Amino acid sequence: MAVHHSASYSLTIRAVIPHEPGQFALVAAAVGEADAILGAIDLVRVDAGHVVRDISVLCADEEHGRRVVDAIRAIEGIRVVSVSDRTFLMHKGGKIEMAGKVPIRTRDDLSMAYTPGVARVCEAIAEDPDRVWNLTAKGNAIAVVTDGTAVLGLGDIGPAAALPVMEGKAMLFKEFAGVDAWPICLDTTDVDEIVRAAAALAPGFGGINLEDIAAPRCFEIERRLQEAVDIPVFHDDQHGTAVTVLAALSNALRVVRKELADARIAVIGTGAAGTAITDMLLAAGATHIVGVDVDGIVHRDRPGLDATLRAYAERTNPLGLTGGPADALRGADVVIGVSRPGVITPEMVREMAPDPIVFAMANPKPEVLPEAVEGIAAVMATGRSDYPNQINNVLAFPGIFRGALDVRARRITEGMKLAAAQAIADVITPEELAPEYIVPSVFNRRVVENVALAVAEAAQVDGVARRHAVPDADAVG
Repeated sequence: MAVHHSASYSLTIRAVIPHEPGQFALVAAAVGEADAILGAIDLVRVDAGHVVRDISVLCADEEHGRRVVDAIRAIEGIRVVSVSDRTFLMHKGGKIEMAGKVPIRTRDDLSMAYTPGVARVCEAIAEDPDRVWNLTAKGNAIAVVTDGTAVLGLGDIGPAAALPVMEGKAMLFKEFAGVDAWPICLDTTDVDEIVRAAAALAPGFGGINLEDIAAPRCFEIERRLQEAVDIPVFHDDQHGTAVTVLAALSNALRVVRKELADARIAVIGTGAAGTAITDMLLAAGATHIVGVDVDGIVHRDRPGLDATLRAYAERTNPLGLTGGPADALRGADVVIGVSRPGVITPEMVREMAPDPIVFAMANPKPEVLPEAVEGIAAVMATGRSDYPNQINNVLAFPGIFRGALDVRARRITEGMKLAAAQAIADVITPEELAPEYIVPSVFNRRVVENVALAVAEAAQVDGVARRHAVPDADAVG
């Protein structure tokens, strides 16, 4: 199987190389023979008889990177001074910062931005609480709240270790939708404490994005928190994933000329994401979904089901299938993996219906690698940015919150989520649609614009918008 290189495993190697013809060619050859990709080559300085260069290489994983460095070190006369992991360098010192929107250069500036002038603004909000939306950052601020119990594919790593992900989330909010987001990492896994803490923070925010909170607690936290506050509460691992999956699947089914209502769908993983995906597909018209967890297919007669799984069984698996993942995939049109690497095998995909659709979304390692089912799957998608058809939540959550903030929505409704999915799918025209292009690029700026508009309109239809138009400028004073 070919090596799959990724920028997430890229290194910058500083090496001292003899200043003689052919010496760097030895380095390039060693990189190539180690199956790595040579990237940027930067001159640091020239010393007597030597050249110091920073050499960037793309590798497949950490072990591969070590082999590349060892290969360069083995070249006679060449000395490796340092090795820097480019991903770690990007995170050094954190990835976000707070910046003021107005300059403070004079006493007048200070007296208006802070005391004594700020007191008049505080009094205005105290007299009319709705003015907080115009006179503070609340109307463009999102709290990204986590307890660090379900981070990416890493699991329960705690709130501190989750912070780099939350910083990344905040960056994406700002970059793609102009929304100011703030990481809130809570050092508790108690449902009551999380709800109480997030609700207490709510006055300063226009919405709450729950992130990387393990199931089944995440379901209760979202439900109770939404009941406690009058701003949108959105668990992105559930609903952002579900919105993007529905958008991708709508287009994938168009590629293979099948209808959602007729498709047999296997969902591998019935945690937060799998449950939300199931519910969203059902809401969109799917009729035949089978869920699979670590104990096999979820069905009504399976012993030991908790309340969440019992409810899941009641709304899925109409044929009463039993067994494991292979049984769920046999004859299925679609498999959606939100579980762990290796759960789906090429043999299972071969047993699916003609023109199978495979969404293997575990991160960072998918349930089955695209290379393994090349020529078997008609449409293949993952959650990774280094493969085609990345099913990435960033297609959904920036636009969803942008639209919700624009109309000052009180909550995110099912209609708003369905509208977001349709808006994402519609970015790709019929002429552009192809097996390797079922979802738009996350860098396509039309995505956020389309999603925000669709979500804002749906919020108005569903009666959760505080305002029904977005004026060019809000009156102040």
